[in-house]
Amino acid sequence: MAQLYFYYSAMNAGKSTSLLQSAYNYKERGMHVALYTVAFDDRFGEGKIASRIGLSSSANLFNANTNLFTEVAALHQRQALGCVFIDEAQFMTQIQVKQCLKIVDELDIPVLAYGLRTDFKGQTFEGSHYLLAWADKLSELKTVCHCGRKANFVARLNEAGDVIQDGDQIEIGGNDKYVSLCRKHFCAKTGFNQDESV
Repeated sequence: MAQLYFYYSAMNAGKSTSLLQSAYNYKERGMHVALYTVAFDDRFGEGKIASRIGLSSSANLFNANTNLFTEVAALHQRQALGCVFIDEAQFMTQIQVKQCLKIVDELDIPVLAYGLRTDFKGQTFEGSHYLLAWADKLSELKTVCHCGRKANFVARLNEAGDVIQDGDQIEIGGNDKYVSLCRKHFCAKTGFNQDESV
């Protein structure tokens, strides 16, 4: 029976690497897969999923208006799919997460979604929020803070490398704009737990 999986982490935990390896495993066994990534992240080229260790693959694009169920159903009708992979899944909408549930339940195709759990302010993204609530299986991919502890937060950096707390929730960038931190260092650098009610 197909299931919806959410693989989440802070940045630099190897989400894209894991996705590409899993997709390769399906293809190696003669199965067809559909890969998706968010349309507005074109750092590695339009319609590309790329990892920091050099792996990459072409992918379909999604934006806030994409009906993932309709698209996957059409692809599946042309060529039976063994799995659907979604990179940058934190950028899905609530409706798109529901569409993933329909892909699993009505088309019986597993969906493996990979994404960040929280933004640079420690708040969940819309897609992550509903994936954490509704996915059949949750799996944390781990990375480390500069101190060696598990990093579970992402901090945004300015051009000088200082942690900042203002700006839009979505701002595409890599190691030049973000750093993964443990809770202790995230709180120390952002004042996250300095609310007077705590």
